[in-house]
Amino acid sequence: MMTNLPLTMSLAKALLIVTCVILNFTLCVTSLPAEIERGWRRAVHVLEDDTGAVIVQTAPGKVVTHRGGSITLPCRYHHEPESTDPSRVRIKWTKVTDALQFVDVYVALGRQQRVFGPYRDRVSLEGAGPGDASLVIHNVTLADYGRYECEVTNDMEDDTGFVNLDLEGVVFPYYPRVGRYKLNYQQAEDACKQQDAILASHSQLHKAWLEGLDWCNAGWLEDGSVQYPISNPRDECGRKDMPAGVRNYGYRHKEDERYDAFCFTSNLNGRVYFLKRFKKVNYAEALKACVRDGAAVARVGQLYAAWRLQLLDRCEAGWLGDGSIRYPIVNPRARCGGAAPGVRHLGFPDKKFRLYGVYCFQKNQEEEQEKKEEGRGRKEGREVKEEKEVKEEEKKEVKEEKEEEKKEVKEEEKKEKEVKEEEKKEGREEKKEVKEEEKKEKEVKEEKEVQEEKEVKEEKKEKKEGKEKEEMEVKEEKEEERKKKEEKKTAMQKTLNTSTSLLNNTMVL
Repeated sequence: MMTNLPLTMSLAKALLIVTCVILNFTLCVTSLPAEIERGWRRAVHVLEDDTGAVIVQTAPGKVVTHRGGSITLPCRYHHEPESTDPSRVRIKWTKVTDALQFVDVYVALGRQQRVFGPYRDRVSLEGAGPGDASLVIHNVTLADYGRYECEVTNDMEDDTGFVNLDLEGVVFPYYPRVGRYKLNYQQAEDACKQQDAILASHSQLHKAWLEGLDWCNAGWLEDGSVQYPISNPRDECGRKDMPAGVRNYGYRHKEDERYDAFCFTSNLNGRVYFLKRFKKVNYAEALKACVRDGAAVARVGQLYAAWRLQLLDRCEAGWLGDGSIRYPIVNPRARCGGAAPGVRHLGFPDKKFRLYGVYCFQKNQEEEQEKKEEGRGRKEGREVKEEKEVKEEEKKEVKEEKEEEKKEVKEEEKKEKEVKEEEKKEGREEKKEVKEEEKKEKEVKEEKEVQEEKEVKEEKKEKKEGKEKEEMEVKEEKEEERKKKEEKKTAMQKTLNTSTSLLNNTMVL
């Protein structure tokens, strides 16, 4: 199996800028040597603003660099009128994603500035002169690829411009050991990251197709769409009579649907090499062999980058980090997998097989150290600049504090006069208030006495009524007892009479 991608030759690099200018009439900027960049100024395009308050100028087209490099995103502005205070100008850079979401990168207001997220310690304003809002990005990463917005705000007026940051690199199709069409969007994104890459964009895939990429399996792209490039139309890849191009399935369900992935990677901070050994190794032995050599087993993205950007050419199959077997061919020849350049893929064999060699990746320690020192230098320079700004602000604050103190003294004297006058006025008012309070207290006291007297009378009345009620109840109880006694007496008399009558009757008989 083979990915057919043409090589990037030095001649093509030399013609890149000329091609962009002549064919597209747009700006295409590559990372050039420092001595050339110093004497070369980028052209800018003016984006007119209807308000006329602030006009932003950005580079049309795109700027191009590679992973690990430094790049300037050009943006200039000028005011109408020119007398605008620079300390009131806000410069803001944001990254615009394919989902039209804005990710903050950098913001500055006068001397205050803030860098966000993964851009910390890597970005700064170029500051080449008044009206320069260009952003410099150091140690460019794969994730930095995309579209950036430069926004300049002056009080209530603002204007924006856009710059596209492109990376030199290579697009490659990828599927894991479990097979084809097994990845949802998140899994595809993770799979690319594991292979030292990111999901490719549509423009990157389209560019790869223009350069000859032909792949018959659909894969996820960065924006959530599913596409695949066909350079040689055939029946098994969407019919032979259809024109060549990038076939598009549209935006698919990111969780439920499964496809392969198209990944993108860029320049390597190190080298990929085939480890020479006298015998073949299995996967576990390959891992150990690279570690013993001070390296690690190469990833798929690293092998593609080495093939495309470092012209790695080796007609020997070897293990990679994902358990696949591949080898890079720059100069096609007999018994090396076909007539076109590309990275040959022999699948995912059993990891116990001792049939292959191994490709290792070793980081460039010197370059890594230089980048760290450069980062520290930028950080120290920024700290010195910030310290200077802090001192100037402190001086300014001290001056302002003195002026405020003088102002406060005058205000206090004025307040003292006002207080004295108010005290006199309050003294008269206090006497009046005292009299009114005494009057109110007297009235309250009289009302309280009247209320207490009323309550005492009511208590006496209640006691009297209670006593009369008790006496009535006692009389009623006595009357009831008397009645009960009379009734008992009457009942006994009736009983006696009845007994006497019965006795008399008995005697008569």
